[in-house]
Amino acid sequence: MAFRRAIYGLLLVLQAGLILTGGAVRLTGSGLGCPTWPECTPGSYTPVPNQAEGALHASIEFGNRLLTFGLVAISLIVLAHVLITKRRDLRLLAAGQLLGILGQGVLGGITVLTDLHPLPVASHLLLSIILVAAATSLYDRREAPVEKIRQTDKLVSLLSKSHIALSFIVIVIGTLVTGSGPHAGDAQARRFGFDIRTVAILHADAVIALFGLTLALAVALRTNKIILKKIYIFTLIALAQGAIGYIQYFTGIPEILVAAHLLGATLVWIAAWRIRLMFISTSTNHRKLKAGGHP
Repeated sequence: MAFRRAIYGLLLVLQAGLILTGGAVRLTGSGLGCPTWPECTPGSYTPVPNQAEGALHASIEFGNRLLTFGLVAISLIVLAHVLITKRRDLRLLAAGQLLGILGQGVLGGITVLTDLHPLPVASHLLLSIILVAAATSLYDRREAPVEKIRQTDKLVSLLSKSHIALSFIVIVIGTLVTGSGPHAGDAQARRFGFDIRTVAILHADAVIALFGLTLALAVALRTNKIILKKIYIFTLIALAQGAIGYIQYFTGIPEILVAAHLLGATLVWIAAWRIRLMFISTSTNHRKLKAGGHP
């Protein structure tokens, strides 16, 4: 049990970590620290002495790439564990981790070869978000086989689906803000070209709508203490994330706050996905739902 928790937990941490190291690459202007792909420099898969891009930029970008290999290794261990323990309900999730990481490598290559065009950069992040959700599912479901819950309350089901969908949309709009502002990963990188103020307001409006939807979900599930606790956790993280977002916007988007905002986005997404998992969850969570007073 401890081994299972450790390896599944490590997978989730590394998937979230890849988002943060990708942010570090962008915020330090190291997006082209390794100017070629799959090699770092022509003729070498690792940074070389006196590299034109600078040792620091090369090391940061190479470190981000290196983390991908760690993710491949841990995803193979998780997949092997799922197969050995005959957890058929987790096979697709575990295999998806491996395939997704390989897809990240391809997207990373496209990002470099297109000189950090914001579209593959945004796609890179969104794929990470999907993989974080899958890793969260693996971690939360690690102890019990999946048994889908038949949701009898259509309003609650609709609210739950809308909540996770809007959470994802908020992140998508966030990538448009990022792709239209500074911190592109390189001084010469292209931008989306949207008016930063307009997309920032759109992003804020979506966040406000998400808070409203969260409140509606909390009211609808007010008798279920299990899910309410997860909603409270989500709300606290989201409030902190919103505060960071407003502060960074009105202080000129400093790098340290952008990094904190990226971490916050990852934690908000995990919290949102854990709420959703209560509706597409395990037999254990099925009992928790019933115990909480909601079918």
